Amino acid sequence: MKAALMREYHRPLELVDRPVPEPARHTDVLVRVGAAGVCATDLHAIDGLMEPAGVTLPLVLGHENAGWVEAVGDGVTTVSPGDAVLVYPPYSCGLCVACRRGNDMHCVRHDFTGLTVDGGFAEYVLVSERSLLPLPAGVEPVDVAPHADAGLTAYHAVRRLAHLAVPGSTAALIGVGGVGHIALQLLRELGSSRLIAIDTDERRRSLAGELGADEVLDGDAPADAVSDLTGGRGADLVFDFVGTQETHDAAAAMLARGGTFSVIGYGGTVSIPSVVMIASEHSVVGNLVGSWVDLWELLQLHAAGRLVLKSEVHPLDAVNDVLDKLREGDVTGRAVLVP
Repeated sequence: MKAALMREYHRPLELVDRPVPEPARHTDVLVRVGAAGVCATDLHAIDGLMEPAGVTLPLVLGHENAGWVEAVGDGVTTVSPGDAVLVYPPYSCGLCVACRRGNDMHCVRHDFTGLTVDGGFAEYVLVSERSLLPLPAGVEPVDVAPHADAGLTAYHAVRRLAHLAVPGSTAALIGVGGVGHIALQLLRELGSSRLIAIDTDERRRSLAGELGADEVLDGDAPADAVSDLTGGRGADLVFDFVGTQETHDAAAAMLARGGTFSVIGYGGTVSIPSVVMIASEHSVVGNLVGSWVDLWELLQLHAAGRLVLKSEVHPLDAVNDVLDKLREGDVTGRAVLVP
């Protein structure tokens, strides 16, 4: 099979021929990749920043995968060859306390497709049966592959705070890219906040307006602009999908009293003096992808036509050009590779 292999850090991926993996365990499933989303985490991996998360070389990246079941181990009962599926990227054992509580992403036997084991920048990917979600009728793999991480992360972050997005509240979203544009719609679906979208890119600001943002701001002094829009009160909820020191600082500065700061993008250090947190009763919440059930629920919203997943499709052979495009900030929504 054709695969895009990361053999060295800070180097382009190599397009190579590799043997097609075969189910070796009773619960293994071989998926013929129909589409694989390209994520900023792939850039972090190429830059050598993901070893703490378990990355080792060589590795086939690609953690947002959808396709069709090609072959199954003899213990698989929930899918059959030919079934269209979405791949939930965290591996989960189903037996530890975290899994039994439904927090699959905290499994003590954790692995992650495309980061700790080979992923979907290839024609085939081998995964566990527990990682699969059958696609609803009429949903094609290329239409939903980025939901495996971008959509899942957005849904998990929004669902955790949806009870706070009450009428009369204000939610600010920093970054309306691959994850943020989905979260914007989910906040409208699951909550009732006034939505303020913030982005430095004119194309993404335009997308935010199309998807229902009440106000759209550029990235220049966003805390001051949010203060002006809210009569000096600030935002009750702030979601940072960018994750730089600048955006972390801006998010903290625009929080209203009693506000909650949801950290999704990573790269800086969140710094709020404890006296400010206490006096204003601020909360800070970190987010790591989401559960299998989160992804299932998200798929139901997509199948019902209540979400728009903005994507652009490229051939797998163009993987390095697509990664360069993502690094330059030239992707609006999500880029998707097809073998």
